[in-house]
Amino acid sequence: MPKYFDIHSHLNFRDFDADIDEVIGRLKDTETHTIVVGTDYESSKSAVELAEKHHGINACIGVHPVDNPSRSFDISLFEELVKSKKVVAIGECGFDFFHADRVADFERQEKLFDIQINFALEHDKPLMIHSRSAYAELLKKLEGLNKDHGDKLRGDIHFFAGTIEEARRFWAIGFSTSFTGVITFARDYDEVIKEAPIEMLMSETDSPFVAPVPYRGKRNEPSYVSEVVKKIAEIRGEDFDTVRAKLVENASRMIG
Repeated sequence: MPKYFDIHSHLNFRDFDADIDEVIGRLKDTETHTIVVGTDYESSKSAVELAEKHHGINACIGVHPVDNPSRSFDISLFEELVKSKKVVAIGECGFDFFHADRVADFERQEKLFDIQINFALEHDKPLMIHSRSAYAELLKKLEGLNKDHGDKLRGDIHFFAGTIEEARRFWAIGFSTSFTGVITFARDYDEVIKEAPIEMLMSETDSPFVAPVPYRGKRNEPSYVSEVVKKIAEIRGEDFDTVRAKLVENASRMIG
């Protein structure tokens, strides 16, 4: 088992082109595993290619709701990618009404999301959920589907930024909540982290974005997830090594 698990990174982004080997070297040195997440077909393909080259790296394939509204989820293309044993989740997918109009863009986003939900169910994979300014719509969708699919519909609410009430509803239907380096410099989510059943928590970096203290302002990378884990243990007032091991166990369970 690794020492740390970053369940959401973008090592497939161009930010890492110049020094990807060094970044992966630091992953190995820190005994960190990561899931490299796609936001469209091309980045999903590169995530799979990267994962297949390296132990400790897995891939998540999907189409982001708003990064490029012209992109669709071409099932035939993703069927080829999902054949890889390194593909452990589908996404990042979901709703985003921070960057798009809730009324004008809802139908397009819902269709894109539905295709990926069905794809995940068909292939028995968890979902990597992106949601911004959209927890009400997301909960309505997932709670409705939970009645028909139960435990088979599962996944993680990446970069959780909601309320304790919203978190409890996600946990109730089997969706974990993951936290980034934001928690090392903002106190907004302390209550959620304190109250969460430990098995419903995940650690992530969303690198290259939101580097944790003491790396704030720099490019983030998966090896920095240890700072997120330290802060989760501190907020909960629990033993660091116990929390660290549990977060690894949670990620391993999610990806099977």
